[in-house]
Formats: sequence, structure tokens, C-alpha cells
Amino acid sequence: MTKVAVISTKDRVYGVNKSFELLGINPVKDKNVIFKPNFNTADPPPASSSMETIKQIIIKLKEMGAKSITLAERSGPVDTAKTFEQIGINKLARDLEFNVVNLEKLPKEDFILKNPEGSHWKNGFLFPKIYDKAECIVETCCLKTHMFGGHFTISLKNAVGLVPKTYMRELHSSRKYQRDMIAEINGAYKPNLIIVDGILTFVDRGPMQGTIVEADAFIAGTDKVAIDAVGVAILRILGTTPEVTNGPIFEQAQIKR
Repeated sequence: MTKVAVISTKDRVYGVNKSFELLGINPVKDKNVIFKPNFNTADPPPASSSMETIKQIIIKLKEMGAKSITLAERSGPVDTAKTFEQIGINKLARDLEFNVVNLEKLPKEDFILKNPEGSHWKNGFLFPKIYDKAECIVETCCLKTHMFGGHFTISLKNAVGLVPKTYMRELHSSRKYQRDMIAEINGAYKPNLIIVDGILTFVDRGPMQGTIVEADAFIAGTDKVAIDAVGVAILRILGTTPEVTNGPIFEQAQIKR
């Protein structure tokens, strides 16, 4: 049975620590950990991951015996290197001694083609080998709506940052199948731990700006579908868009696929 931890808190440090405590797992000990945040832009939470949350997750991963930690991410549509600098991740990496990889700067040979059966991607998509070969993956995500066809951004939508920007035109122009295509990216890998910082949320618009509501929640687990189902439920409780509100949660295209 899938376990999902839901924590009510206004304190990000507490939320991170309680997430690990309630899940009661340690998938990172003696592992080289690849860490995926949400750095769509350098805008403050909930547009992008909170630096306080990232810092505490890194501290916990080190305490739990991670052999190494590498944060690997790309932004979009803005320049990733500028986002890293503006958001302060390079300084944090120096202070806490972890690695940072700008996926936008990787050469083509550092990606592998994924073309799953029945995919809605025309010719598949490139996926970074650093994630394809990872022995342990940890993600931290935001909780928000998405006005450009995704409907919501939680853990499943967070995977879009792993696919090169050259594929974004195909994704965003596919209004009918965009959410299915998001789900298909997630078939390429399986995180060992996911922590959603939902202290602040967008209940409309998004991903960069929207109406902010204090959800005061953390969600954690290992199953992206279960986590996103809980996240959608929280958005519905807060009052959100018709696209996120209507129909059974498990009929949402990102989740259903």
C-alpha cells in the first residue's frame, strides 16, 4: 500500500523533518543522490521551490548518509544559469557542499531517447542520462495551478524540467494531449522520495503568478500519482479552477495516464 504523509504546518523546516519522520524510510544512505527541485523561474514560492525547503532537504539527506548530492535542473522559459544565480542555488551549493548541474548546458550525448509505446510524443523525447542512470532520485515540488494547459503543477508536472526546451513547442501546442504527454515523461523514471512544499499555493493561473493562498501543508511519499491526487484534493478544498475542480480526481489526465 502506498503511504502518503500530509503535514499541517507553516514551518518549512518542520515540514521537511516531519516528512522524513512520518515516511520512516531512508532511500539515500550510501547513495549518490540526484535532486530535482522546481526552478521554472527565479520567482518566489509557490512559483518555484523555496530555498529554505531545499536547504533543509539537503541537510537531511546528508544526515541520512547520502554519499553525494547533485542538484540537476533546467528552467523554462528563462535562462537556467540566470535562474540559478538569482535564486541563490550556487551559493547554497558552495556552503553545503553539493553539486549543481545545469541540464540546459548538457550536450546531446548526455541524453537518451525515450519513446514509450502508445506515446503522444511524435518521435519520443530526450531524457537526461544523469536521471536515467541515477541510483537514487529525490524531488521537491510546488503545489499550484498551471494556466498553459497543464491544469496543475505538483510532482508529475515537475518532470517537464527534465526534457530539453526544444521539445516545449510540441508539448505546449498539444492542447488535447499535453497532460498525457506530461504523464508519459514520468514513465521514464521513478523517484525514491518526493516532498511537496504546499505552504503557499496558486489556486488560479500559474505557473509564475497567480492568486496565493496559504495551504500550510507538506505532502511526502514515493508515489507521484498518489501525491498529486492528494495535492489536487487540497487545491479543491481551497477553491481552484474548473479544470482542477471538475470530475473525479483520478480522471485528471496527468493522473489517469
